[in-house]
Amino acid sequence: MQIDRKKLPGHIAIIMDGNLRWARKRGLAAILGHANGAKSVEKVTEACRQMGIKALTLYAFSTENWKRPAREIDGLMNLLHKYLVKEEKKLLKNGIRLNAIGRLERLPPKVREKLFEVIEKTSKNVDMILTLALNYGARQEITDAVRILAEKVEKGEISANDITEEIFEKSLYTKNLPEPDLLIRTSGESRLSNFLLWQVSYAEIYITDKLWPDFGKADIEKAVLEYQKRERRYGGR
Repeated sequence: MQIDRKKLPGHIAIIMDGNLRWARKRGLAAILGHANGAKSVEKVTEACRQMGIKALTLYAFSTENWKRPAREIDGLMNLLHKYLVKEEKKLLKNGIRLNAIGRLERLPPKVREKLFEVIEKTSKNVDMILTLALNYGARQEITDAVRILAEKVEKGEISANDITEEIFEKSLYTKNLPEPDLLIRTSGESRLSNFLLWQVSYAEIYITDKLWPDFGKADIEKAVLEYQKRERRYGGR
């Protein structure tokens, strides 16, 4: 069965889970699981671009991930920096605009500087938006949005009665992105893990037992084919 290019999800969001289990199964250090997960990021990004997906959001590092061992966190941040350095030219060549959401100020200065540099260099690309969720948590995002609106009410810029769903959404980190049509979670887990809680209200959810480092082009295509079989009613009939 072939993918119908007229029925593509406009925005795919992925909870990339299973790097540690992948490493443990092979008796490898945790960082090697993350390193192979980074390779899957490259494969899936390229596959989505080839299919014609306009937006891809990847849950790369959550606010809860700071609880992990310091050595693992340092390794993850080094991997992120290497990824940004390595992929910069490819993103530019392939018309992919890099975006990032989360409380980015907590990222190490070296990583943050390179991240913003690549975001700026790719800002005019229009073929696809690749968003990395870094130091991201949906509850934190919603809290930050409420704070923004509360400050506007306090300053008299808006009244409490002015606040609608549309106004609220403009205060979220994702204000410049469409809502996800398809949410994918790897490794067989069936939870959202504090990811895009507001935005995925009507997303189709696809769960696979594949661990993230084993997830590639054929797997993302399979998820899109499954999405195309579903009837989206948004609460109606």
